[in-house]
Amino acid sequence: MRVLLAEDDKRLGKLIKYMLEQNDITVEWVTSGDAIYEYAMYDEYDILVLDWMMPVETGVNACKRLRENGYERAILILTAKDCVEDRVTGLDAGADDYLVKPFEFAELLARLRALARRSSQKIQQDVVRVGEFTLNRTAKVLKKQEQVIQLSPREFQIFDLLAQNMGIVVPRDIILDRIWGLESEVSSNNIDSYVKLIRKKLDVGDGKTIIHTIRGVGYKLEAE
Repeated sequence: MRVLLAEDDKRLGKLIKYMLEQNDITVEWVTSGDAIYEYAMYDEYDILVLDWMMPVETGVNACKRLRENGYERAILILTAKDCVEDRVTGLDAGADDYLVKPFEFAELLARLRALARRSSQKIQQDVVRVGEFTLNRTAKVLKKQEQVIQLSPREFQIFDLLAQNMGIVVPRDIILDRIWGLESEVSSNNIDSYVKLIRKKLDVGDGKTIIHTIRGVGYKLEAE
């Protein structure tokens, strides 16, 4: 299980991260609300664990913004707010679950397991459609109508990243970070070469493309 934890209380955040990792859960931890959206939209997590009161942007506002932009993964809100109205606010913002502080760590684990079970049912149907193309992320297969498009592992990863952010410009730096890691010696020119190969294999025809270059920034996947 892979979790994004957003908690600005460094003592509590460090403790939650440690305890989750002791239970074989991979954790990325951010301490500012404005980081939630970027991390969640440009990387894959099974569950987001968001503290309500975060600096810059609250966890609830980030949750709402993610849902408005099509984010479908599980979200758990952590908060000291325990009145019914606050719980309703959190759930209406798009949270799947709500845990009031202070909480027993065993309960947090149980709730994460329950959310993971629900998410695994969605993964079986994790299919993205772009025009006449169908991307099955579980089977790692891309088809043009019924014809399988043979992509290398790197090409598939790039197309998958763009497909998960349909209609959103994905900067080259984000592609580099998510596919190779920022410490890699891969350059922007290498990314451009991969995209060129992907376009050739897609062969939409008539001079059209579904991978649009945003000059000086990156790429956007969008059906004509």
